Amino acid sequence: MTPQQAGLSRAPWRTGSDSGGNSAAIPAVWRKSSYSASNGGQCVEVARNLPAIIAVRDSMDPDGARLMLPPAAWAAFVDRIKRGKSQRRSDS
Repeated sequence: MTPQQAGLSRAPWRTGSDSGGNSAAIPAVWRKSSYSASNGGQCVEVARNLPAIIAVRDSMDPDGARLMLPPAAWAAFVDRIKRGKSQRRSDS
């Protein structure tokens, strides 16, 4: 994985040179998680509009590092969190 793919670059996502020479920048469209705290802390933003990648960042540090995941890994992560919430509710 390159530093850019790991989210270490602040530059917009660019398509590869194997895309027919079209290297147009694709800006990430960030959405704050509906589960983020409203008090300004513990906020997570997700960008799902990038080709073949889901980007996650801390909304308190929008220029900081980003976690870049394949869509299948993101789906598994979200599913696991949802299952964990269901188990906690049933344990009460």
